[in-house]
Amino acid sequence: MRGLRGWRRFVFASVAGGLSALGFAPFGLFPFLLAGFAALVLLIDGAQTRPRPIRSAAGAGFAFGFGQFLVGLHWIGYAFMVNPGAHEWQIPFVAVLFPGGLALFIALAAGVAAAFWREGPSRIFVLTVCYAIAEWLRGHILTGFPWNIAAYGWGASLAVLQSAALFGSYTLTLLTILFGASLAELFHARPKWILPAVMAGLFTVLWIGGEARLAVTPTVDVPGVRLRLVQPDVPQAEKYEPRYILRNWDRLVSLSEMPAKSPPTIIVWPEAAPPFLLEREPPALDQIAVLTSGRRLLMTGAIREQRSDVGPNRFYNSFFIFGSGGKLLATYDKFHLVPFGEYLPFEKTLDKWGLTKLTGIDGSFARGDGPHTYDVPGVPPVGPLICYEILFPGAVVGEKRPGWFVNVTDDSWFGPWAGPLQHLLVARMRAIEEGIPVARAANTGISAIIDPLGRITATLSLDRQGVVDGSLPAAIAHTLYSRFGDLWFWLFVSASMGLALMFSRGKLRN
Repeated sequence: MRGLRGWRRFVFASVAGGLSALGFAPFGLFPFLLAGFAALVLLIDGAQTRPRPIRSAAGAGFAFGFGQFLVGLHWIGYAFMVNPGAHEWQIPFVAVLFPGGLALFIALAAGVAAAFWREGPSRIFVLTVCYAIAEWLRGHILTGFPWNIAAYGWGASLAVLQSAALFGSYTLTLLTILFGASLAELFHARPKWILPAVMAGLFTVLWIGGEARLAVTPTVDVPGVRLRLVQPDVPQAEKYEPRYILRNWDRLVSLSEMPAKSPPTIIVWPEAAPPFLLEREPPALDQIAVLTSGRRLLMTGAIREQRSDVGPNRFYNSFFIFGSGGKLLATYDKFHLVPFGEYLPFEKTLDKWGLTKLTGIDGSFARGDGPHTYDVPGVPPVGPLICYEILFPGAVVGEKRPGWFVNVTDDSWFGPWAGPLQHLLVARMRAIEEGIPVARAANTGISAIIDPLGRITATLSLDRQGVVDGSLPAAIAHTLYSRFGDLWFWLFVSASMGLALMFSRGKLRN
């Protein structure tokens, strides 16, 4: 690996990155992710013998990141097939520009790390700090996209994921990178076992602690609250097709009215579930009034129109809470919009090039001012999160701590397997970090009730029509992460930087 040159080096780095993506859902093979980080260390080792080591290291980092994002996020292409006549031609550009743009973060991390590269353990900590900061930046710059950060490579072990309740996903990402990178120490004429052994021991402790936490913390239900999550399973291409609109609406209503042993007190529909603007359809509002008789609540994602006398009407991706008799209790507007999906950056310029949003309204959605928490009768305060708003660690709680999250989404955009499974894992991570349960209603699945330790208590799998009935788990006390947020991450970054400096100066020996 260290001796690779030219196109062989680029191809190997790309393949290593692609294989590392097998650590994420749906595969969950975390050894591949750890081995990928070790391979990146060895590639940067080899760059030190090149005339321009920083540029060579950055190139290896870019190729590694490109392979990882291309494989791990391949499902993005499905969104462009919903309306192929308008967007199919964009797929080749997306296949290059999307993973390539994200790979720039990894290229930056590798290039900066190469500038401070020293033989020995110091380089392991240097790359860990640079890579972890790059992942944090990826989650924040240009609205952020923290999908498949390294922490999610532990999706196969709910016990290890419990450590996110202590220090969050970004710190677990840092420790995962450090563990993987440390394995490069084994590839010497005289293998150095100490750092890999320490990291293996640390993750063993995290696993044991997580298993203990799961064993001693039962799921406790909120008394008197019964949830029904409706999964209508409407293909995205048929959602707003005129000939299917009545069918789609009737499906929502009929599934909501299905008999149950314990009648639901709260019905939840997915993101943008009504196939029309509710405020323009009084008969639909009358049916909602019937559904919410007897103090029942209905929560649903819906497109909302705000009329204007001085300019074009504005549209919001919203969440409505209807109380008894169909009374509208609260309206929440999505604040974390999806670039190229719900809004078009540099819209006037890109329109001229023929680029349009994936959603089918004219112009971009307007942005809300969330997150927010709403008090509703008969149930703990609720925090709505629409689709990928649940993606962002530390940015899901509003002005006060909710008793539960409602995550409404339409994962039919994400393809038939990898995307929805990765999105579900993200929802479980937010539950663990905050100690708050999640009720997740997805159009085509996976709908689920998730307790505050990330355990799924009821679910309906992909591409199935039906409902998820179950109790609402109660939230637990504040976690350490919910109190201190990403302060933990920056403390771990500082500690890693200190260790890198001490190793580079020879102040730490065996």
